Amino acid sequence: MRVVIAEDDALLREGLVLLLNNEGIEVVQAADNANDVLARLEELRPDVAVLDVRLPPTFTDEGLRAAIRARTLIPGLPILVLSAYVEDRYATDLLAGGAAGLGYLLKERVGKVATFLDALDRVVEGGTVMDPEVISQLMVRQRRDDPIENLTPREREVLALMAEGHGNTHIAASLFVSETAISKHIGNIFAKLDLAPSDSGHRRVLAVLAHLRAR
Repeated sequence: MRVVIAEDDALLREGLVLLLNNEGIEVVQAADNANDVLARLEELRPDVAVLDVRLPPTFTDEGLRAAIRARTLIPGLPILVLSAYVEDRYATDLLAGGAAGLGYLLKERVGKVATFLDALDRVVEGGTVMDPEVISQLMVRQRRDDPIENLTPREREVLALMAEGHGNTHIAASLFVSETAISKHIGNIFAKLDLAPSDSGHRRVLAVLAHLRAR
């Protein structure tokens, strides 16, 4: 796996490089800004980009905009965005152009090496990874007309795990129920979120987007 990194915090940037190198993952570029990464992206052709949301010069959404630009330069490039805080608007904006191969994690997850590496692998494999803390906060920011309001507590648990990018087997193991039960819950979720059967394999992604956009 070949990785590019844009992270302005020198300590975290070097920590990421060391962590990934120790796992046999090649870091082909590690920069403190988005422009340097974008300038060499087509030349380096990485397997994944790890980007901080807030980068120089304004420290607002440079990393997010870089992620969108990177997917223009290399369509489908897996992106894992890191943020110091829960900023669910950025998570929603990131997924607006398509959710495959995208992840949004809090920086504190980097310290949990297994969790971080698992998220990186799932993004590279085309999955969608959302930080559980983002999902947790979205659960309590609801209006009366939110479609999420119609879900049972168990269905909300299942949807939260789906939104984190987990498959049925992992969800079933996490909730100590059968995969058959999980499939039934997911069917109910699709129905309550008004996702038609014709949505096929994209229904899981649509459910994630519905979950994130609910306010």
